Amino acid sequence: MAFDGIVTRAIISELNSSLIGAKVNKVLQPTKSEVVLELYGSGKNYSLVLSCDAEFCRICLSTHLKPNPQNAFNFCMLLRKYLVGGKILEISNYDLERTVQIKFSCYNELNDLVTRKLYIEIMSRQSNLVLTNENNIIIDSLKHFDSNTRELLPVHEYTFVPINKTSFMELNSSSEFIDIVKKAQNIPLTKLLPTLFIGFSKVFIQNIIEKLNIDNSNYSDNNLEIIYYEIKELIDNIGTNKISCVLLENDFTIANVKTDEKLQINQFIDNYYFNKEKTTTFQSARTNLLHIVLASLKKINKKLENINLKLKECNQMDKYKLYGELLTANLYRLNSNYNLDEIEVENYYNNNETIKIPLDKSISVHKNIEKFFKKYNKLKNALDIVSKQKKETERELDYIESIVFSLENAKSVRDINEIYEEISENIITKKEFSNKKQKKIKKIKKSSEPSLSSIQINDFTIYVGKNNIQNDYIRSKIASPNDIWFHIQKLHGSHVLLKNPQNLILEDLPEDILFKAAILAKENSKAKLDTNAPVDYCYAKFVKKAPNSKPGMVIYSNFQTIIVK
Repeated sequence: MAFDGIVTRAIISELNSSLIGAKVNKVLQPTKSEVVLELYGSGKNYSLVLSCDAEFCRICLSTHLKPNPQNAFNFCMLLRKYLVGGKILEISNYDLERTVQIKFSCYNELNDLVTRKLYIEIMSRQSNLVLTNENNIIIDSLKHFDSNTRELLPVHEYTFVPINKTSFMELNSSSEFIDIVKKAQNIPLTKLLPTLFIGFSKVFIQNIIEKLNIDNSNYSDNNLEIIYYEIKELIDNIGTNKISCVLLENDFTIANVKTDEKLQINQFIDNYYFNKEKTTTFQSARTNLLHIVLASLKKINKKLENINLKLKECNQMDKYKLYGELLTANLYRLNSNYNLDEIEVENYYNNNETIKIPLDKSISVHKNIEKFFKKYNKLKNALDIVSKQKKETERELDYIESIVFSLENAKSVRDINEIYEEISENIITKKEFSNKKQKKIKKIKKSSEPSLSSIQINDFTIYVGKNNIQNDYIRSKIASPNDIWFHIQKLHGSHVLLKNPQNLILEDLPEDILFKAAILAKENSKAKLDTNAPVDYCYAKFVKKAPNSKPGMVIYSNFQTIIVK
């Protein structure tokens, strides 16, 4: 978590330069843990995000806004009542703490001018938003906490989170800094300094010692003095253009790097968390959906295994027929043979070689004959039914494997949503997953058209389907009869369509365009790592959807093949 006290201080400095005197026009709450204040000041509109999400907690100006729910949350309605129309007087924090206070000037129900305060505590899982009056009495909070140290409940006095660390800003010299650090021995600086001082994160210290080329574990007093002045210079530069946000190993921190960009820290934080949230949401949605699909795949594989066992048993039906016929042929000399475990007779189908036939000694030979023929007829009837079941199950298995392939190649939440819509209509029932999982997966509204990707090569457009919904859309809505359709041979892959607006015959189409389309079909298939991969192609008019088949499942004819190396 790199949103430390240094970042908070820098963010506040930029916000004060733009938002003092800004009026609150709207209060929005797109999610349970995120509030957006729509502000107007100095002739500009701003969107101030206050997020209490455990993973994405922050305060910053944003241009990446989320859709709002149809019914507003209770806390959103409360903020609208008390803050809309108010003006920002001050944005501040204590020392390098991650609790930010936003002070508003508002009118109450009696039209008297009053002061209200909104606190955002940026503390991972303990993050919170608290609205108080001018006397710090809590009106309400986003999350209600009641502990031995503090109570965040309405009508209670708001108290800050207890601080058990040293304030770097109150140090008067480098010697004080060195004395505090030297009390702890043999602890790496990236672990030690964040535990000793307010507002320092591991990534912040790591960036400093890497810049100064100081060993994390083996450091001298001179090294600590250099670190002290580097941190002091950075804190003194807050509010100037001499600092900016920088990336460090997929995280970020504030560094002494000059920038000419106004609100650089706010913009950096906004883009960083937008991309991170988008990636996390996508990965979470894909993982949840993959678990559901793999559970179905496991169920289908188990079903196919049982079918194969049944077919193996059906393969024994001729043996039971043989036993019945041989016993019938020898019945005239077996009438007196009761209570036998087995009997030996001549097999006239195999040069009269003797064969041992197992018997149920609890019944007569005649009853055993009936039993063998009954089992034969039962297995014979079962063979037809089970053979059909096997074909249907194999088609279903093939379809689910195509879903797994689509999930592996999905690039966005919208792709995941299209796959979710597809399987919810074709293979998954509502009972198979909870509402909680549905909410994690379904992040956007159902769209009328899938999000297709297309590539322009010279004067030709090539469409590539990333899932079965897109593949069906390409075939049924985009393809014209004389367009050229490509697909990897006998493997799961994307449907690739080369538009042929001039209705050229295959022989007149440029070979390099055909080959590039074939390459796309290979790269978007299970054969993407193969050295040689056959790609079939034909006119779109020869591609048909099989009757009663699942989305994306087609049959094609009159095709040619390109070997892509």
